[in-house]
Amino acid sequence: MKDSRKRKPLLWALWALIVPAGLYIVYRQYPPEVLFDWELLAFIAFAVLTSLLPLNINGTPMYLVQWVTIAVFLKYGLFVEILVSQLTMLILLFRTRSASPRTERFPFNSLMFFVLSAFTGLVFFWAGGRIGSVEFSHIVLYGLLYQLVYLIANHLYLHVDDVLMKTSKSFITLDTIWDFLITLLVFPYAITLYILETSIGIYAPMLLGLPFMVMTVVLRLYNSSEKINIDLKKAGNIGHQLADRLTQNEVIDQFVEHVATMFKTDYAYVIDYRDSQLLVLRTFEDGKFVEMDMPAIPYTKGIAGQAIAYNAPLLFGKKRQWANLATVQMRQDIESIMATPISRNNKIEGVLLVGSRRPFAFSENQLQIMEILSTYFAVSLEKAGYMEKVIAKSERCGLTKLYNYRYLDESLESCMKQIEAGTLSQLSLIMMDIDHFKSINDTYGHQSGNEILIQLADLLREAVGEEGTVARYGGEEFVVLLPHYSKELALILAENLRKEIAGRAFKIQQSIQNEKQADELHITMSIGVASAPEDAEDGTGIIRNADRALYTGAKQAGRNKVAAYTK
Repeated sequence: MKDSRKRKPLLWALWALIVPAGLYIVYRQYPPEVLFDWELLAFIAFAVLTSLLPLNINGTPMYLVQWVTIAVFLKYGLFVEILVSQLTMLILLFRTRSASPRTERFPFNSLMFFVLSAFTGLVFFWAGGRIGSVEFSHIVLYGLLYQLVYLIANHLYLHVDDVLMKTSKSFITLDTIWDFLITLLVFPYAITLYILETSIGIYAPMLLGLPFMVMTVVLRLYNSSEKINIDLKKAGNIGHQLADRLTQNEVIDQFVEHVATMFKTDYAYVIDYRDSQLLVLRTFEDGKFVEMDMPAIPYTKGIAGQAIAYNAPLLFGKKRQWANLATVQMRQDIESIMATPISRNNKIEGVLLVGSRRPFAFSENQLQIMEILSTYFAVSLEKAGYMEKVIAKSERCGLTKLYNYRYLDESLESCMKQIEAGTLSQLSLIMMDIDHFKSINDTYGHQSGNEILIQLADLLREAVGEEGTVARYGGEEFVVLLPHYSKELALILAENLRKEIAGRAFKIQQSIQNEKQADELHITMSIGVASAPEDAEDGTGIIRNADRALYTGAKQAGRNKVAAYTK
């Protein structure tokens, strides 16, 4: 098969026989639910960019496009993943140089990409994987299976071709090892991209794609130096770990620790720039965080101020180079300094400053790497902010801003586990339901009903305070979870709540009348109380029993009453 004149027709014949028919079969057997949306367009854009920016390891280009194609497969399914893979194949076809003509490489590469995608996808489905899953363990387990099968099948495919072409190459080479290591390194990033996309949609590819592209560019620029490659690999690991953080405080703390370790600094400072003032948010000295009460200073002062003024990174090897700058907030024994602005959306948000007692401790290359890390840090902070908002929305009722049923259920299960473990001795639950709420909606309108729910939520939140967790259970039902409360204490609190609610005048705007008019309305609530461990052994039981007490002991007894569950 060394003769290209025989190889080319055979490849085209195999391609024509397998790829078009295979695409049709895949489409029929695994039809995609979505063929186009804006999220998919964003995925395709970053797949293209990744194809255009390969990494060079030992002179061999490594394409990391699978960080996108894995996420595409997990979200959109096999057919769409094949189409995206074929698109990236076309880009690689025109990007890479080879002695073989494109008319030969096209059928070979297209056939290879199709066979790999189809085979790996079938293994994924055969093993029990599901498209669109939101279960974390399921995503990681089957996503990793998909990744490993694809890697092995890819190298087997190429090895078989080498054998048929009678080229003397071993199955395992240094490039093979690098390919495995880098692809596995990208895997957490791909999973994070998929999970984040299910939470915030189109923002996920943008939030994770930008730092990924930046790091790729940096690796391309500095691959000639072994030390720089090592540092950049560490930077990539830091970026991946930052992307997994869910809160901004976690991002800041982990970023500072990793930067200090990576550059072997004695001091590290994250400085916030806001309202023309500089304020130190984190101080990391000699391997630990230090609480320091530093007053804010004008943004024009010090090295941080200069970095902001010029919007450029700064590097000083000796103290005499920066001695004329006001640095009252830094230790006096610092010699070497690196400082980079932290920018987000073309706006400077702060400055990262690291210092060392050693002169000339940092290099220009490290300064450039830290500049990239600062960009990664800013994007991770923004992503964490989005995640905090997403989590808050998932835990809160949008109308009343109380905790919702999901959060209540998790808190209740946690408390029951503590009771079972003996770390919590008593737990009570109050369930409340507004009497005749349907007639209120029918008479005054649903908007007025919502106004009552909001005011009632405020009343409960203020009355319960830090004693327990108040949640909207659904509709006009509310629940108060009270750790360390006996049934007797819970009944006293419930009675106080009942009286306060009955005596409160709720202000409403009548929304059914043609002319809106302010009015006041009095409501009552029926309340049931159950406790653990005496009334229930699990979370479902205590809710069920409190609900029984509410309806049989309060509602059926005339409403506007408090009743305790009795066996």
